[in-house]
Amino acid sequence: MDYQFRDLEKKWQQFWAENRTYKVENSSEKPKYYVLDMFPYPSGAGLHVGHPLGYIASDIFARYKRLKGFNVLHPMGYDSFGLPAEQYAIQTGQHPAITTEQNINTYRRQLDQIGFSFDWSREVRTSDPSYYKWTQWIFMQLFSSWYNLEADKAERIETLVERFEKTGSAGIKAVCDEDTLNFTSEEWKQMSEQKQQEELLKYRLTYLKESTVNWCAALGTVLANDEVKDGVSERGGYPVEQKKMMQWSMRITAYADRLLQGLDTIDWPEPLKEMQRNWIGKSTGASVKFPLEKGEGEIEVFTTRVDTIFGVTFLVIAPEHELVASLTTAGQKQEIESYIAQTKKKSELDRMADAKTVSGAFTGSYALNPLNGQKIPVWIADYVLAGYGTGAVMAVPSGDQRDWLFARHFNLPVIQILDAQKDIEAEADATKEGRYVNSDFIDGLTYQEAIPVLIQKLEELGAGKAKIQYRIRDAIFGRQRYWGEPVPVYFKDGLPYLIEESELPLLLPEIDKYLPTESGEPPLGRAENWKYQDEYEYELSTMPGWAGSSWYWYRYMASQSERAEDVFAPQSAIEYWKDVDLYIGGSEHATGHLLYSRFWNKFLKDLGYVVEEEPFKKLINQGMIQGRSNFVYRIIDEEGKGTNTFVSFGLKDEYKTSAIHVDVNIVENDVLDLEKFKKFRPEFANAEFILESGKYVCGVEVEKMSKSKFNVVNPDDIIERYGADTLRLYEMFLGPLEQSKPWNTNGIEGVFKFLRKFWKLFHNDKFELNLSEEEPTKAELKSLHKIIRKVEDDIERFSFNTSVSSFMICVNELTELKCNKRKVLEDLVIVLGPYAPHITEELWTLLGNQPGTLSYASYPKFNPDYLVEDEFAYPISINGKMKMNLSISLSLEPADIERFVLENSDVQRYLDGKTPKKVVVVKGRIVNIVV
Repeated sequence: MDYQFRDLEKKWQQFWAENRTYKVENSSEKPKYYVLDMFPYPSGAGLHVGHPLGYIASDIFARYKRLKGFNVLHPMGYDSFGLPAEQYAIQTGQHPAITTEQNINTYRRQLDQIGFSFDWSREVRTSDPSYYKWTQWIFMQLFSSWYNLEADKAERIETLVERFEKTGSAGIKAVCDEDTLNFTSEEWKQMSEQKQQEELLKYRLTYLKESTVNWCAALGTVLANDEVKDGVSERGGYPVEQKKMMQWSMRITAYADRLLQGLDTIDWPEPLKEMQRNWIGKSTGASVKFPLEKGEGEIEVFTTRVDTIFGVTFLVIAPEHELVASLTTAGQKQEIESYIAQTKKKSELDRMADAKTVSGAFTGSYALNPLNGQKIPVWIADYVLAGYGTGAVMAVPSGDQRDWLFARHFNLPVIQILDAQKDIEAEADATKEGRYVNSDFIDGLTYQEAIPVLIQKLEELGAGKAKIQYRIRDAIFGRQRYWGEPVPVYFKDGLPYLIEESELPLLLPEIDKYLPTESGEPPLGRAENWKYQDEYEYELSTMPGWAGSSWYWYRYMASQSERAEDVFAPQSAIEYWKDVDLYIGGSEHATGHLLYSRFWNKFLKDLGYVVEEEPFKKLINQGMIQGRSNFVYRIIDEEGKGTNTFVSFGLKDEYKTSAIHVDVNIVENDVLDLEKFKKFRPEFANAEFILESGKYVCGVEVEKMSKSKFNVVNPDDIIERYGADTLRLYEMFLGPLEQSKPWNTNGIEGVFKFLRKFWKLFHNDKFELNLSEEEPTKAELKSLHKIIRKVEDDIERFSFNTSVSSFMICVNELTELKCNKRKVLEDLVIVLGPYAPHITEELWTLLGNQPGTLSYASYPKFNPDYLVEDEFAYPISINGKMKMNLSISLSLEPADIERFVLENSDVQRYLDGKTPKKVVVVKGRIVNIVV
């Protein structure tokens, strides 16, 4: 029969599901290989053709590794908590769980019909209580731990309490809040429980603290920096302001150095690793304390260039800095309050990015230079952030471009401190040249010589010290929303306590609305009688979106039967799978999910729950498949209004027109279906067209695939028309996996024709199975072994697009050779199997193999002997004119070649009885007969 892809693909998808073909065990004599995709958020729109790109690549690799003899774990699940489902719930009143379930069903149907070899028995959903029980459990472990800098690892909080009881706080080296108390063991023992818990909260790896956050009143929640763009929320475009709130945070800063060092041990794209390095931002320098001129207190700054301290002419603190109120004089109060109000309208990203705009306000107060007593005015400016470093900077206009612009704008002094000072606008690092002049302690020194001298002096004065600082801040861990993991915490006397582990999971309660309460509490405040032991208030915030995705690869390690055990994953499974060998996903997660996942993994390793320091051994960022938008051109009348007449692309310059996006699904090869266009939108029902050559040709532009541009291509439509194998091959054929490329449905026809041609190799003209048991020819074996080696090399290098081209060449060669030899075609089926699993499963079975066994066949062994050229097609020329080609063994010497050529009947016919005067033989090149 002909290639009936619809029936064939449904048949094998059903077979794989019913027979659990891809179900994997947590033990095997085979080596293990763990292939993972970043799991999707199940949106209501379902998949478009850009979404499966990475999944197809990982599936090809997983199938290939099975053929190479590996025990492959290749799971899939859903990151199913999040804002979209909750926003829909707010609008409709429908519980987010219902929407989420419907969306998951759509995703599952679409994923199944693409033919992925996922082990669905290990599926996870972050919103499933049986899953988020363990997200809550990890939170509890973090709450119950502290970071011991001496051991350079997290330890149980009980070990800290033991040290407090024995020696008090003396000698404790920890990552903790700056306002920790100094106390003896006796003083600790005499503290009340409340006082002890207050102090321990300053050491816990997850803690409550007042933080400056991105508050979106319209969404009723705190947003992460990457959820805010240009001062508004990415979802909905609502205003976002900076606001101080009590928030849960996690001390990712404790792991800053290990996160940096770990980047040198993993095979990740260098640009992504550089993004993490910059985000962590390790700086070596000094902490300097500037005492206030009036009253007690000081402003602490961190600087990498303490040698420029004698060039400081003003200090800048963040508008949110805790000292702003006390530093602001009566005369400056109105200006300061006005400036703070303006700052609240900007996101932190906007404030960091806006390097050219100069703004600020003077507090009216002064600090003193700790080394020379110089009075220094204190300003506030929005380019300084409260959460970065100390929230204050010392400004040196003679050595820093931004400080110089600020000083010039507000007419502040610039102190020259070098003898080789250059114009600051022309040379930003002028301080790196020359020697200091008129500067105490460092007069005549270079900057390299001055730094250690000044740090020592500051330490002697108690005004500073050497310090390593990181740009990364502790991670905010809370959302004032409903659809997220409840935090397993209750409050007693205003302090947080954990519920018992036996009481997990703490389930989301039912509420009447998914909005904040009338008094401004998060939606969980609406839950009736939701209290711990009917007495204590639960935490009303839920966990952020990144919580459930920061450990999910470990839950996949647990088989369905093992999930009944009271562990997040069995130790035996963790020791077997260890880590993810290949992880495929987007680079947009570089400073979010990928950083948080590494943090949690290191923490779990510290406590002995996992065995590897890094979760993802190799990472590949797939590129984006962009949309190919089509446009029609509406003619504009003299009054500037759009008419109902549309002109074809090639004629549009003859008229005044406006371009309108048109649904790409009613366009084929850039030619518009006029009747479908009239139904596209009601106002186009009576549209008229100016055609070229009888057709309406649309304009084209490559843009991001989105509904608003009408350029979304649904994989369902492609699969219905061409089949899943065609879709898989075509997505790989579009270009290198890591690069972005435009989708163009016009090119898919060639891939579909290739599969039909491949199918015909196995059948005669009547589409009856037609296989030969004869031994293959040298040419057939050569073609086969070229593709065996090529595909193996390509897959190992993740160069999937070049394999597709090679498959086409191979099938063309075998078609020309009229090859139907079983020994060739059976191996070819195996090699193509990872790319096109449905058609190859069918042909594998037609070849007489057991159904479903293709997935666990052995990849053919490449034999280089078949690629060694032992014959050459010599061009045969007579009197310099090429007449024919003759295949002659390369082992023959020139005399034998001459004899072989002259004895050939076709050559004799060309000679027509004439005796050659001379025969020129160039071995491996040409034979020329002169008559």
